[in-house]
Amino acid sequence: MADAKVYLDGHIDVPQARLDAVTAALPVHIALTRAEPGYLSFNVTPCTEVAGRLLVSEVFAHQAAFDAHQARTKASEWFQVTKDIPRDYKIRIGQGL
Repeated sequence: MADAKVYLDGHIDVPQARLDAVTAALPVHIALTRAEPGYLSFNVTPCTEVAGRLLVSEVFAHQAAFDAHQARTKASEWFQVTKDIPRDYKIRIGQGL
């Protein structure tokens, strides 16, 4: 059976002036994501090499779960807190790391 999982990897570069607000909102965003149906893995960790950069890694069981996550996120406090902050994400279907 082909791997239909959705993998997202990349980073978000948080401006220093917004870092406290983003960091404060992050635990709720992580908890809500990890409670979603189809969630397999979700990690956000500070980059040790670039100040304000958060490394993001997500795995969802299938496209529908990923799409539901994206829809929930767009209606969340996280979306408002991180609005207009640059992100660099790569999304792929299947073939893990």
